[in-house]
Amino acid sequence: MATKRFKFGTIVNDIPLSYKFYLIYIVGVLLPIMVLNLVFLERITDLIKSREQQNLEISMERARKDIHDFIEGGVSVGYTLAADKNLYEMLDRTYTDSIEFYSMFNEQLRDRMNSYMPVNNQLERISIYTNNQTVVSGGNYQVMNDKVWFSDWYRQAKKATTQVYVAAYRTMENKNLASSTPTLSIIETMDNYRNLNNYEKVLRIDLDLSEIYDIIVRERDYLSLYLINGENKIVMSADSGYQHVTDDPYPLFDQWGDSQDDSEGVRVMAVGTANYLKGWRIVGITQGERISQAVLDIRLYAAGLATTLTLLTSIFIYIMLRSYNYRVKRLARHMQKVTNEKFELIAIDEGRDEIGGLIHNFNRMTSRIHSLINDVYKLEIQSKNLEMERVRAELNFLQSQMNPHFLFNTLNAILVVCTKNKYNDVTDIVKSLSKLLRRLLSWKEDLVSVREEIAFIDMYLRIEKFRFRDKFDYTFEIDEQSLDYKIPKLSMQPLVENSCKHGLQTIEGLGVIKVAAAVLDNRLQITVSDNGKGIEPEKLKELMFAVRKEDYSGTHIGIRNVYRRLELNYADQVRFEITSTPDQGTVVTFGIPLKLLEKNYSLEREV
Repeated sequence: MATKRFKFGTIVNDIPLSYKFYLIYIVGVLLPIMVLNLVFLERITDLIKSREQQNLEISMERARKDIHDFIEGGVSVGYTLAADKNLYEMLDRTYTDSIEFYSMFNEQLRDRMNSYMPVNNQLERISIYTNNQTVVSGGNYQVMNDKVWFSDWYRQAKKATTQVYVAAYRTMENKNLASSTPTLSIIETMDNYRNLNNYEKVLRIDLDLSEIYDIIVRERDYLSLYLINGENKIVMSADSGYQHVTDDPYPLFDQWGDSQDDSEGVRVMAVGTANYLKGWRIVGITQGERISQAVLDIRLYAAGLATTLTLLTSIFIYIMLRSYNYRVKRLARHMQKVTNEKFELIAIDEGRDEIGGLIHNFNRMTSRIHSLINDVYKLEIQSKNLEMERVRAELNFLQSQMNPHFLFNTLNAILVVCTKNKYNDVTDIVKSLSKLLRRLLSWKEDLVSVREEIAFIDMYLRIEKFRFRDKFDYTFEIDEQSLDYKIPKLSMQPLVENSCKHGLQTIEGLGVIKVAAAVLDNRLQITVSDNGKGIEPEKLKELMFAVRKEDYSGTHIGIRNVYRRLELNYADQVRFEITSTPDQGTVVTFGIPLKLLEKNYSLEREV
C-alpha cells in the first residue's frame, strides 16, 4: 500500500502546475456548477408554470368581474327607472298638444335621466321609447316609428323571454354598413304597473363600449380576451377594437375548430349568473404562449448565469496562471538583456509573492548599475544644454525688446515732423497707428472685453477712413450690456478688415461698414456688415467649406482663424453665419451663449 501511495504522489508531483490549476477548476468548480444548475432548473420550471397559470386565472377573473360590474351598473339604473311610477304616469298620459307636453317636460322629465349619468360613467345614453304619439320626440324620450320597430335591438328585445335583456347590435345611420357602429344596450320593458299600460314603453340604456375595450386591452399581456354573447358572437375583442367594421356585424366565435387539442390554451368563464346574462361569457386565449415563453426565459437565464460563472471562473484561473508564468518569462528575458548591456527595468506589477520579490530585487540591481554607468557624463551634457538654452532665451528677449522700441521711436519721429508741419490728418493717423501697435504688443491675455475689441477696431477704421477718404464711412451699434463680456482677442477685427479689403474697394459710391454688439436670447451677438459687392452663392458655399475644414491651408485665412478660435473656445455652442447678396453687401454674425463667457467686473473703463 505504501508503494502505491508513493507512486500516486509521484504522478501528482510530475503534473505541471498549469495543468493542476485546470484540474482543480474542472473538478472543483465547473462540475458542481453544472450539476446544481440542472437540479434547480427543473424545480424552478415547475414553479414558473404554476405561477403563470395562477396569473392567467387572476387576469381572467379580474376582467370578468369588471365587465360584470360594468353591466350590473347599467341594470341597476334600469331597475330604478322601471320602478318610477311617476315616470310611468307622465309617459302614459295623453297630451292635448305639444305645449302641454313641453310644460310637463320642463317640470318633470328634462333632467330625470341626466341625473344618473355623472355617477355612472359607463352609461353613454338613456332613452325611453313609447308609442304614445302625443309625446314629442327629443332628448331621452322618443316616439316609436318604423325605424324603431324594424331595428335590430327592438326585435331582440321582443324575442327575449326576460323583462331585462342585454343586446349587442350595430346601429346604422344609413344603408351603408361601413357607417355602422357597435352598440351594447340594456333593454327593459316597462310594464310594472298594470293600470299604466295604455302605451308601450321600452327603456334602452346604451353602455360605453370603450370602457369594456379598455378592460380587454388591459389584460392583453396575459390573454387575448373575447366577450361572447348568448348567440356565440364576438361582441368585443382586443384585435377588433370597439369601432371596427366587418362584413358581418358580429363574427361567430370558432376558436376551437374541429380539433379538441386547440382548446388546451383556451379558458372560458361566464360573465354572470343572472338570466339576462345567460350565455354571455369571456373566452381567454393564452397570448403568445406565455407559459412556454416564461419557461424559455428562465432556462435562458440559467444558461446565461452558468455561462457567466464559467467565464468568470475561467478568467480567474487564467489570471492566476498568467500571474506566475508571465512574470517568470519576463524576468528571464530581462536577465538575458543584462548580459548584452541593456539595462531595462521590468515594467509590470511586481506583486508580493516570491516571484515579485525576485523582480523587485532585479529592478533595484539594474537601476543602480545603469545609474553608475550613465550619471557622470549625462549630467555634464545636460548642464551644457541648459546653459545654451539660457543664452538663446536671453538673446530672443533682447531682440523682442529692440524691434518694437525701434518701431515706436520711428513713429514718434514721424509724429514730430507731421505736428511741426501741421499735417493734422497724418498726425491723427500716426497716433492711431501707434496706439494700435502698442495695444497689440500689450495684449498678453487670450480673452479681452468687447469694450477693448471695439476700441481697437475704432483705431483700425480711422486708418482705413484716412485711406479711402470720402468713399468710406463706418458706424457702431453697441449695446451697453455687451461691453464687459470677454471674447477671444481679434475676433472682430479680421471680419472688419475683410469688409474693407474685399467688400468696399471695387464699389462706386459711399462704402459703409456697420459693427454691432448686443445681448439677445441669452447670447452675445456680434455682427459686421457692409454694403459692398457681396459674394456669389457658389463662392459663399466654398468660403463656408474652407472656414469649417480643419486642415484647409488656402485663402480666407483671417476669417477661418476667427471661426477656428471660436470653435476651440466654445465648441459647437457658437453660431457662425455668413449671408451675402451680390451687389448689396455681406453680413457676418457669430453668437456665443452668455453662460460660456467671462465677464469683466473691473470698475475701470477704457475710453
